[in-house]
Amino acid sequence: MDNKNIYRARKITEEEIKRQADCTAKVRERILSERDGGARRACCVVTYGCQQNEADGERIAGMARDMGYTITYTPEDAELIIVNTCAVRDHAEKKALSVTGGYKHLKVKNPDLKIGVCGCMVSQEKMSEKLKKSYPYVDFVFGTESIWRFPEILCRNLFTEKRGFYENTGDEVISEEMPVERKSSFSAWVSIMYGCNNFCTYCIVPYVRGRERSRRPEDIIKEVEQLVDDGYKEITLLGQNVNSYGKEYGVDFADLLSDICKIDGDYVLRFMTSHPKDVSDKLIDVIAQNPKIERHFHLPVQSGSDRMLKAMNRHYDTEKYLAAVNKIREKVPDISLSTDIIVGFPGESEEDFEATLDILRKVKYDMIFSFIYSKRDGTPAARSTEQVPDDVKTARFLRMLKVQEPIADERAARYKGQVVRVLCEGRSKNNEAMFTGRDSGMKIVLFEGDESMTGRFVDVKITEARAFGMTGVVVNK
Repeated sequence: MDNKNIYRARKITEEEIKRQADCTAKVRERILSERDGGARRACCVVTYGCQQNEADGERIAGMARDMGYTITYTPEDAELIIVNTCAVRDHAEKKALSVTGGYKHLKVKNPDLKIGVCGCMVSQEKMSEKLKKSYPYVDFVFGTESIWRFPEILCRNLFTEKRGFYENTGDEVISEEMPVERKSSFSAWVSIMYGCNNFCTYCIVPYVRGRERSRRPEDIIKEVEQLVDDGYKEITLLGQNVNSYGKEYGVDFADLLSDICKIDGDYVLRFMTSHPKDVSDKLIDVIAQNPKIERHFHLPVQSGSDRMLKAMNRHYDTEKYLAAVNKIREKVPDISLSTDIIVGFPGESEEDFEATLDILRKVKYDMIFSFIYSKRDGTPAARSTEQVPDDVKTARFLRMLKVQEPIADERAARYKGQVVRVLCEGRSKNNEAMFTGRDSGMKIVLFEGDESMTGRFVDVKITEARAFGMTGVVVNK
């Protein structure tokens, strides 16, 4: 093992823990003493981006709850708004800035409203500075490494009325026992690690979330045990590259999965995201041997061209990738495979793009998540002089979807007539007459039901199966 790539996060000191507790108590005392007609003040956390951001948002909401706020999902009802941002794609940044700008009128109506912006976007110095200069109604800004300091940050602003800007400094920590306000009563995110060491040339994550660092396995086990005891049915383990978990502790991701599966209970265990360079035979065996682990594997290929993969700094080639796919399908025949693909990476030729279409035909993914390349300032790819014109990227993107659609339909067709176990998530947002959920392969399933099914597993016989969703009839509640 290369010890140079192992990084153990700094532990938060007892003094720092006490300071956050003191600030929590101080804010709570003030908030509860300022009740308007007996109603507690409300906090709204608005989150953009990945599942890790969602998990961070739940922790921010948990800390706000402990500080005396009620939690609302309507910004107009809040006296504290936290915009939790993403930096992975340009669209996400623009959306976060637009939404933050839209809260200006709420501040005019209610001068006591506090607005904070946090997360990946503001972990970039230029974006933090932009908010400081161009958004004077934003009260405080803090990067990803300061989430655990939220009580202290809010407390300072409340009692001094001074704007605060807290940029990432490289002081990367892992804070346990943070309060969590989970949005769901049956589905939970569990972060097992933070940061990334891969430095793919298109990706901003290592620069905004820091170096790869894992939580202690015993802390993760404890959290999952509590979730199972509380009745959670779906537990999703999160990490930028879960396959590289545990280097600090002499364990690996396969060990962690195996240990979690020993916890008694009726639940499904999911995880994201995996890096192809770190998929081991041991991991595949553990998945095959444990029915609690989802029958879905998300394995981002990004491109089918070895030349592009090298330019992306992905550390594998298509031969190695396809070998991993074949091993997975050999050991877990019913597996559902999905992937990420970037179209129009700098320097991508027509030949490179055709190689990506070829890998779609070879692997036959159940679903793909495809993205048109967009520059992320601060990454090597953004400095490339071989940027692909926008019209070419768009045309290739549409061509790729035409290739994938019949493949996805073909993969979905095998479900017709089968009975699948589905975790009911409630009424469908697109068809309120139907209920919706996902099976172990992450397929969306629609079915008739009733409210009592929400948060429970039901058996559904599939009557219609298409790429973007299946329809069925409940055969066992």
